[in-house]
Amino acid sequence: MLRKRFIGLFVLVLMFAACGNKQDKGKDNETLDSADQTTANTKMQQKNILFFGTSLTAGYGLDPTEAYPALIQNRIDSLKLLYKVINGGLSGETSAGGKGRIDWLLKQPVDIFVLELGANDGLRGLPVKQTIKNLQDIIDRVKSKYPDVKLVIAGMQMPPNMGAKYAADFKNIFPDLAKKNNMVLIPFLLDKVGGIPKLNQADGIHPTAEGDKILADNVWVVLKDLL
Repeated sequence: MLRKRFIGLFVLVLMFAACGNKQDKGKDNETLDSADQTTANTKMQQKNILFFGTSLTAGYGLDPTEAYPALIQNRIDSLKLLYKVINGGLSGETSAGGKGRIDWLLKQPVDIFVLELGANDGLRGLPVKQTIKNLQDIIDRVKSKYPDVKLVIAGMQMPPNMGAKYAADFKNIFPDLAKKNNMVLIPFLLDKVGGIPKLNQADGIHPTAEGDKILADNVWVVLKDLL
């Protein structure tokens, strides 16, 4: 008799334990589902910022983490803003080269587009009208693909040895395009860096890591209000 009672109690204990395990598994599954949902929501809310430019954007001669777009990402992350920076910089890129490359980069969603092209055109003395045409074509493609995109253009300047008229015409490219296309203008990307030896690499053109920190400041002043 006692043996039967013991067996009955043992069976009851097993049943309760099984029920408890099912409940715990159910709770675990709910937790996992909730985490997956949070991750999915974060990805849906996250927006992309595409920096499209030359070696200045690519971070020539620097570790990728030292390039100014990466420094912008650090600031965004510190503010817990849901933006992902995409570095679309390419060393040696001209406005014509950018025109041939932009469609590939636009395959991913773009919410803010930062255009940094033209410097290599200027250094090669290419016609200003040609640079304007190429940049406008790039802008048109971006707006056509993503009508609600926010547009930013980085101003650039040429040294006086390119000729006073050429330097002036080149400098005007960027504010003129900004006005025409309702873009936010970074007046001069290399402000407080260009022409300062200690902030540039041996070639005198590309900023050092310290120089890129200043570039990030120049960009952030304009970009922060768009986030």
